[in-house]
Amino acid sequence: MTNRAPQPHARKSAASASGKLTTFDFAPGTVLLKKYRIIEKLGEGWEGEVYRVREALTGVIRAAKFFFPHRNVKNQALKFYARKLHKLRHCPAAIQYVTEERMMVQGQEVRFLISELAEGRVLSEFLKQHPGARLTPFEALHLLHALSSGMAAVHQLRESHGDLHTQNVMVRRQGLEFEVKVFDFFQLDAGKQDQYQDDVYGLVNILYECVGGKKHYSRQPPVIKGIVRGLKSSLIREKFRNAIQLRNYLDNLEWD
Repeated sequence: MTNRAPQPHARKSAASASGKLTTFDFAPGTVLLKKYRIIEKLGEGWEGEVYRVREALTGVIRAAKFFFPHRNVKNQALKFYARKLHKLRHCPAAIQYVTEERMMVQGQEVRFLISELAEGRVLSEFLKQHPGARLTPFEALHLLHALSSGMAAVHQLRESHGDLHTQNVMVRRQGLEFEVKVFDFFQLDAGKQDQYQDDVYGLVNILYECVGGKKHYSRQPPVIKGIVRGLKSSLIREKFRNAIQLRNYLDNLEWD
């Protein structure tokens, strides 16, 4: 008996009466273009879905981001991500772009990006593995330093992210150090001052969530409160204009 790999398919949801693809729902084991085998779905968003895939020829595991055609008109979304990731290829926190592909799904051309698969866990899930779903202040500051260092390299290239939060940060711990990757870059334009500061606010909010959020904030040491500043945007912007300043602040931090 010959085992045939499942063919690509996409399920139409009730919201897709107009014929728009609103989900792909590729089953594990599905082979695409005779090149990529679906391992599992990693996530979904407004623009499309992301899957863990294995290259059929080499066995290398990659990430594949599939764009809904109506969210990728004239391939603008795909081109934006590809060019952005290429520009940021030397930034340690950015995902490395590999190539782009196209295929037909339910009679529609679907484009997708192949990129490196970041190792580790999404930060929101990583936190759940810790007591109280939070880190100690010492651990959280180490994580913030890794994130601000990564975003400093992005800001130095006059680029920004635009939507930093615990669900688009991948983290892997190595002793006291953290290796981080940031994905789902949101900004469509080159970085501007207010965009840099939006990124800084996102980084500070990540610190706030990592130490337990509102429930535990009152008991945090001054070193944490001196960065979070009550999550007041004006106070955070006053202290840190971009991720470079935040990283430099952490580099020179004195721990009592």
